[in-house]
Amino acid sequence: MIDCVENRLLTSRRGLLLGGASFAAWAYLPKFARAANGRDPRLIVVILRGALDGLSTVAPLGDPDYAGLHGSIALAADGAHPAIMLDSFFALHPAMPEFARMYRGGHAAVVHAVATPYRDRSHFDGQDVLESGYAGPGRVQSGWLNRALEALPRGERVSSGLAVGPTTPLVLRGNAPTVGWAPVALPQADDDTAMRLVDLYRHRDPALASALSQGLQLEKAASGDDMKPKPGNQVVQMRQVARGAAKLMAADDGPRIAALAFDGWDTHANEGGPVGRLAFLLGGLDGALAEFESGLGDRWRDTAVVVATEFGRTARINGTDGTDHGTGTIALLAGGAVKGGRVISDWPGLKLANLYEGRDLKPTTDLRSVIKGVLQDQFGLSDRVLAETVFPDSASARPMKGLIA
Repeated sequence: MIDCVENRLLTSRRGLLLGGASFAAWAYLPKFARAANGRDPRLIVVILRGALDGLSTVAPLGDPDYAGLHGSIALAADGAHPAIMLDSFFALHPAMPEFARMYRGGHAAVVHAVATPYRDRSHFDGQDVLESGYAGPGRVQSGWLNRALEALPRGERVSSGLAVGPTTPLVLRGNAPTVGWAPVALPQADDDTAMRLVDLYRHRDPALASALSQGLQLEKAASGDDMKPKPGNQVVQMRQVARGAAKLMAADDGPRIAALAFDGWDTHANEGGPVGRLAFLLGGLDGALAEFESGLGDRWRDTAVVVATEFGRTARINGTDGTDHGTGTIALLAGGAVKGGRVISDWPGLKLANLYEGRDLKPTTDLRSVIKGVLQDQFGLSDRVLAETVFPDSASARPMKGLIA
């Protein structure tokens, strides 16, 4: 079976394209005021495109129907590659020891049986709902993270939002310019040409000139060794982009909010159990989380990382030792700001009668509630802003409480 591929071309109206590569930075976005208690919070959103198998990443070993449904790719608490027990019921994939360490230290958590409001199985539409924040696809060309950033109070200075991925994540795109921004592209512009453009706009549009100047500074940082694409596999590349993003975000004047997108999670065939294709990808994600922690240094204590995917995969494996497009899955939280050491779930069970449409893990938690809870605790956004602006028409999805320590 050939993996389902739905390519998306997402172009940014406000993106400053750096070298035509996978890095884009939005300069001149507002920096929120430093919290009164001295916290300087940061948020990193990691999007796994292709639909993560949540039942193989955090396996419900305590559910008597799990092993039979997941068959040859099911995790187990014993054997050559045992899963890492998180509690008496759930176990983590053995390819994620760094996340397990963070979990044991109280700085990582899992939300299981989670999903966006989307209930069909198209990657294109599922990613649109995940990143736009709307209940249905195709409604808007802006993302919930961009709208959250625009709702933050203006601080004394301006900083930047950061986006990294093979395509520009919709989650950090916006419909309208923000604080003097204008659409500009500088693909592989040399320093002399770029500075002439800055000088030209300094007299005609000082705000745009300032934005260009900040973008060029980010470009120089991004073109350093940490952010240059290097030969190697996908796992290495995940760690590289995380390392580069952390380096930028650790700076006093660096971005406070970032979005990264990692492709390749569409495991229709040969998914593998404790070893194999999914294990390979999860090892890269685990390494990326470790890079955030080490690269952010002291900033890590005020950082929250949210890992999400467009939907889950079927509870039963298919004929090619893979899983097909499903519904319920997991969200992962990590960071020094996270109140972790727990799996949060209203577990629906895996008996046939409990599966969504007789095939998928039934979602019992709205992903928007998870994200709202993080945004509210990290940045103080109100229920009304979250329900009307960030995630429009979502009042029924109340912010989850107590996710941030």
